[in-house]
Amino acid sequence: MLRMAMMTLAIVGGCLTSVSMNVHAADVAPSEAREIAKEAYIYGFPMVDNYRIQHAYFVDSGNPEYKGPWNRIVNIPRVYTPADTAIQTPNSDTPYSFLGMDLRAEPLVLTVPPIEKDRYFSVQLIDAYTFNFAYIGSRTTGNDGGSFLVAGPGWKGETPKGVKEVIRSETDFVLAGYRTQLFRPDDLDNVKKIQAGYKAEPLSVFLGQSAPKAAPAVDFIMPLTADDERKSLEFFNILNFILQFTPTDPSETELMARFAKIGVGAGKTFNASTFSPEAKTAIEQGMADAWVDLENLKKQIDAGKVTSGELFGTRAYLKNNYLYRMAGAVLGIYGNSKQEAMYPVYALDAAGQKLDGANRYTVRFAPGELPPVNAFWSLTMYDLPASLLVANPINRYLLNSPMLPQFVKDADGGLTFLCPERDAGQGQGAELATRAQRSILHCNAPLLAEGGSSRWLLEGAANDEGELTPIFQAWDQSPICDLPPKRHSCLLN
Repeated sequence: MLRMAMMTLAIVGGCLTSVSMNVHAADVAPSEAREIAKEAYIYGFPMVDNYRIQHAYFVDSGNPEYKGPWNRIVNIPRVYTPADTAIQTPNSDTPYSFLGMDLRAEPLVLTVPPIEKDRYFSVQLIDAYTFNFAYIGSRTTGNDGGSFLVAGPGWKGETPKGVKEVIRSETDFVLAGYRTQLFRPDDLDNVKKIQAGYKAEPLSVFLGQSAPKAAPAVDFIMPLTADDERKSLEFFNILNFILQFTPTDPSETELMARFAKIGVGAGKTFNASTFSPEAKTAIEQGMADAWVDLENLKKQIDAGKVTSGELFGTRAYLKNNYLYRMAGAVLGIYGNSKQEAMYPVYALDAAGQKLDGANRYTVRFAPGELPPVNAFWSLTMYDLPASLLVANPINRYLLNSPMLPQFVKDADGGLTFLCPERDAGQGQGAELATRAQRSILHCNAPLLAEGGSSRWLLEGAANDEGELTPIFQAWDQSPICDLPPKRHSCLLN
C-alpha cells in the first residue's frame, strides 16, 4: 500500500474473449437503480482506486509513478516525498518496495533475508478487494528470513520443500507492499542491502521445474483519474473489468445478482444509453449518495466513534462492511491492519476546530508518555483533501523516534513538537514546516501484551494554551481509541 474506455473481457476455457452483455434496464425503477448504484459504488470504490494505482505502478510504463512489470520486485531506495502522489498518506519512515503479483499461471515464492532483530520490516499482502489478507515480517514471521508461497484462488497444491508457509489469496492480482525501517539518513546503504535480498520467484523457478502454460495476456483498460472516479459512470465498467479476476465470495452471491440489474458484474457492460433519462440520473445520484454516507462516517471517525483500526484488515475481520472498506481506501488506501500499526490522527485541535494550515500548533508529550511501541513512531503531516506529504522550505515531513537524540526537551523532560506555518527551522529542532491540515501519529508494530490482547488508547488532553497533549495508556481488551466526546479526533489501526 488500483478509468477506462468501455470494453469487457470474460474468461472462457482459460482464454480471454470479448463479450457483450448489455443490460437493458427499462424495467429497473429509478429509485431501485439509485439504491443499487450507491451499493455498487461503495462496494467497488476501493477496487477501482486500487486498479488506478496498480495500473500506474505495473502497467503504464509512461506514467511517472511506474515501478516495473508484474511479478518483479521494485525497490525504492529512499523515503517518500511530496513528489510521490499515487498513494494517499504515505509514510516517510520506511523505504518501500513494491511487487505487483499476477498469480493466474502459478504461485510466487517470496524470499526475505535475515534482518537484524531491532530493524522493523513488513510485507503487507493486499488483494484486489484491498483486504490485508496476510503479513510477512517482524511481527508475524520474525526477522530470521525464509521463503513464503503466495497462491491465487485456483492453486490447489501442497507446501513445497523449502517454503515456510503457504499464503492463499482470493484474487488473482495481489499487491505486496514492503516496508524496511530506516534509522537515520546515513543508514540508507544498509536498507539498500536488505532490499537487494528480497526475492520473488515463480514456484517453477523456485523448484527448478518447467514453467506451466502462461496465463492469457490481459488488455488492461485505462483507469479514470482520481477526480473522475468520483463522478464518471465509466466507473462501473472499470469495476466490471476488475471483477473478472475476483471470484465471487459465497457471501456476495445475492449482492452480485442485485448489481447485475444495472449491468454491474464480471464480463458485463455498463451502458448508460440503455437506461431511461430518469434511471441514468438516479444512478448518478446513487454515486453522490455514497459520498454522503462516507461524509457521515467521517464525522464519526473525527468524533472517535469509529477508528481506522476498523477500516483495514481481512474479509473475515471487516465482515463485508463495504462503507468501512471504502473509507479506508479514501482516507489512506493500503493502510495497515491494527495488529501491525496504529494511526492516531489529529483532525481537530483542542477546541474541537479542524486543523488549518494557516494556524500554528503544538503537540506535547509529557515525560514518560512517548508512544510505547515495539518498532517506531512518527508524527507526519498531510495536506487535505489529497492526503499527501507537503513540500516545505526545510524538506521535513515528519518527526520520529529515531530523531529523539536531536530534540531539545522541555524543562520537565517532556517534548513539545511545533507545527508552524512560517519561521520553520528557528525553533528547538522538533518542528514541521507545512501548511498541512491533518497530522497522523504512525505507531508501527504496536506493543502488545503476551497473547496479543492489549491495545493502546490515545486521549487528547487539552490545556489552557490549547495544546494537543497525547496520553498513551495500556488497556487490556479495551476498544481501540474509545475517546470521550469533545476531544480531538483519533484514528488507530
